[in-house]
Amino acid sequence: MKPERLFDCIDYQLEHMPLTDMLSGKENGIWKKYSTQQVKDIVDKLAAGLLSIGINANNMTIEGRDKVSILSFNRPEWLMVDMAVQKIGAILTPIYPTTNIHELQFILNETQAKAIFVNDKILYDKIVSIKTVLPFLKHIFTFEYIEGAIHWDEILQKGKPEHFTAVNNIAQKIKHEDLATIIYTSGTTGTPKGVMLSHKNILSNVTNCLDVFNELKIHGQRALSFLPLNHIFEKMVSYVYLFTGVSIYYAENMNTIVNNLQEVKPSVFTTVPRLLEKVYEGIINKGQNLKGIKRKIFFWALQLGNQFEINTHQKIWYKIKLAIANKLVFSKWRKALGGKLKAIVTGSAPCQVRLLRIFTAAKIVIMEGYGLTETSPVISVNRYTEKNRCFGTIGPLIPNVEVKILEDGELCCKGDNIMMGYYQHSDWTKEAITDGWFHTGDIATWVNDRFLKITDRKKEIFKTSGGKYVAPQPIENKVKESRYIEQIMVVGANRKFTAALIVPNFSNLENWCKENDIAYTTHEEIIKNPKIIALYQQIIEKYNEEFNHVEQIKKIELLPHEWTIDSGELTPTLKLKRNVIMEKYAVIIDKIYIV
Repeated sequence: MKPERLFDCIDYQLEHMPLTDMLSGKENGIWKKYSTQQVKDIVDKLAAGLLSIGINANNMTIEGRDKVSILSFNRPEWLMVDMAVQKIGAILTPIYPTTNIHELQFILNETQAKAIFVNDKILYDKIVSIKTVLPFLKHIFTFEYIEGAIHWDEILQKGKPEHFTAVNNIAQKIKHEDLATIIYTSGTTGTPKGVMLSHKNILSNVTNCLDVFNELKIHGQRALSFLPLNHIFEKMVSYVYLFTGVSIYYAENMNTIVNNLQEVKPSVFTTVPRLLEKVYEGIINKGQNLKGIKRKIFFWALQLGNQFEINTHQKIWYKIKLAIANKLVFSKWRKALGGKLKAIVTGSAPCQVRLLRIFTAAKIVIMEGYGLTETSPVISVNRYTEKNRCFGTIGPLIPNVEVKILEDGELCCKGDNIMMGYYQHSDWTKEAITDGWFHTGDIATWVNDRFLKITDRKKEIFKTSGGKYVAPQPIENKVKESRYIEQIMVVGANRKFTAALIVPNFSNLENWCKENDIAYTTHEEIIKNPKIIALYQQIIEKYNEEFNHVEQIKKIELLPHEWTIDSGELTPTLKLKRNVIMEKYAVIIDKIYIV
């Protein structure tokens, strides 16, 4: 059979490579494994149960199909819900568990979601708290048992024979081109954008990434999953696993990844650079605690790793030393990652070259790629084979995806992976797609005519190293409501967290100082006063409540002089010249991120 829809992975796997552990998750400290057949049975029961309570597609238009949301951390049930919703022609609209109340309400109302599956009591209470302003939401189901809530198991029991027959009939009529999901991503204004992705969009990306993963030769092996499934990166890769016979094990949470790696011993996992940074920071901290000769050997190995180059002839003496370092030090790194790891696939934000260099020297292959939600997502990726990897780039294009670089450097993409459009916003769609070419908003160049490299972001929106988008302007506009803040610029592109440079309103601040008996002589002196710093931290903490976790300002630096047109930081219309400020205050910004 040739798969035409994402949910075809179940029958495809049953026919070619049935698994005893297609999906696995921890329950009460024990791994609960679901075979391919068990997943099929549960998906069919859930689909029939949803039909029985009126969740369906009145017609196959986008508006005529019911929307079902999911607000949950990764677990086997997540993908089961996804496939069950697909099979009855409804549309899944996943939402990040950390989404704030305002955006949550916006998404559920814009999609007119009829049902939602939630992970636990905290998320259940979150939905219940806004239920009165969600007129379309009729059903709330929970994955964990919660008093007074409807457990998802109940819906599995509701299907009658006629509902199972209906599921099969509906599934057969779902086409390759039909909408499969709406995934929300933040726009440049901070307003969530609903990206409409069809089976064709995502499945083309799955198919075009098969060769990438086939190089790993991991059929019948295990993958660990912990990146949010409501992100298209993890979702698409999950379907690659399912179509290639790789068992998926879900980490319990972000704090148990190290232990779960030891238990699962995966051959592959996906991540974002920030998590790699945390792994590396943890390794360095352990090294700092070593004593004597062990400490010297550790940092000697680290120094060797920093000298590693890819696709170059390394001198024999270096190779000998690196082999020793691998035996004495780097082998312990690989063991800590489970001992069977072949590769780590990373995306969503640029990875530090220094990390790529050191991990590669330690025989841990990092396959860095690039894409957007709108491109389903992969456009290019560094391969497992060394000749198809290049540090500091996002790798060669995947098959059947075209790109072009415009005169201003913006990267555009064309192919079956390009989204259907933005939900309810044809104007945004027309702006983003021209003659089939999607404008990424990223500035790119070629390296050696084979490898793509992203050099800048065309628009002001940026990504943290954790792969999350942050739109700075809405944050800045809100924080400037404080009478003590004259100017602010949010920073954090490719960094661990969001931070800010702040120019105080010195007139108001000086009055505050008088009221609190704080003496000073210059602005340079006043911004270094611990009480002043505490004041501004309190102000920021108050405004942080308005934003998602990733948007919240974690650290600040106060500046003694106002930005002006004459000094070059402002345009004639008083807009921030962000690149100028970033360059001018580079040392101060770097200081923010020194741990």
